[in-house]
Amino acid sequence: MLDHVLVVDDDRETCKILSQYLEGEGFRVSTAHDGAGMRQVIARESVSLVLLDLMLSGEDGLTLARAVRDGSPQVGILILTGRGETVDQIVGLEMGADYLSKPFRLRELLARMRSVLRRMAATSAGNGVPSAPSRARFAGWEFDLGARELVTPDGAAVRLTPGEFDLLATFVTNPNEVLNRDRLLVLARNREAAPLDRAIDVQVGRLRRKLGDDPETPTLIKTVRGSGYIFTPTVEML
Repeated sequence: MLDHVLVVDDDRETCKILSQYLEGEGFRVSTAHDGAGMRQVIARESVSLVLLDLMLSGEDGLTLARAVRDGSPQVGILILTGRGETVDQIVGLEMGADYLSKPFRLRELLARMRSVLRRMAATSAGNGVPSAPSRARFAGWEFDLGARELVTPDGAAVRLTPGEFDLLATFVTNPNEVLNRDRLLVLARNREAAPLDRAIDVQVGRLRRKLGDDPETPTLIKTVRGSGYIFTPTVEML
């Protein structure tokens, strides 16, 4: 069965070019030019991956990415952005979406699409972050990977974004190991890092704050200068 790709872009010529190329690479392709069109396709057909332009007229790409993620968590999302702004990259990662900066080569797009599809297939098959009940304890915190819940030492629940969950799950399953930015992106999101990609640094900062880990003198997620990060507490898998 062919993977079904939905291209959402208000530039009809772009939709035509991408459709022709992707159909030639063996994909089934549908197109939409706004949020209403995107929702109509997703409502009536099974979609494997949404290619979503960030700068749409009307509803913007990030708003539509949230709608896809909330309503169809099994669908891969690849945001196409010409902004190059770190904030958009971070928001995309937190929603469980990937991004590709414009301009891009069609073969680069194809490689990124296949990476996202592999990750979604692995997650559906149970080969990604564990979906079966699996809990970890560290420094008094309890982290339920199956239920996607984090509980403080005082018993309070802490809400994590999808990106923060993936990042913490990566640290918990790779404790006391120095992980560089590129490897964190590959392990947490199974995606290749873009040049000069520092969105992971901001995500680490946000995760530290939720863990109450002082960014000036962190004790849980430590920075290894010139190398990356290391999760230092003893992790007990329950």
